[in-house]
Amino acid sequence: MDFVKVGLGRRVAALTLDWVMCLALATIATPKGSGLDHLMPLIIFFVEASILTALQGASAGQRILRMKIIRFSDGGQVTPLQALIRTTLLCLVVTAVTFDENGRGIHERASGTVLTRM
Repeated sequence: MDFVKVGLGRRVAALTLDWVMCLALATIATPKGSGLDHLMPLIIFFVEASILTALQGASAGQRILRMKIIRFSDGGQVTPLQALIRTTLLCLVVTAVTFDENGRGIHERASGTVLTRM
């Protein structure tokens, strides 16, 4: 199956948008000195990316930059389990920056997904 590949620049831009939004929410929602100051942006990112990927096939940053996550096998909508696996591995970072010859990260191969342009 042929997919329109998404380059590293667009991926980083979408991730940056998501991260900035999560930092802003964490700053507003987390009281100073609560012990969660540094962990809250990652928690918010995990929840945001997992839920939005499962429901609409893209995080907020990906949606803004006109990208979509689909099943690699048939191009269909990702399942909630695929979204959870993908986001968990994405949060580990190393799986997201290690690409194969097709431009898919380990998090995409393990979850059976691919990021495409809309």
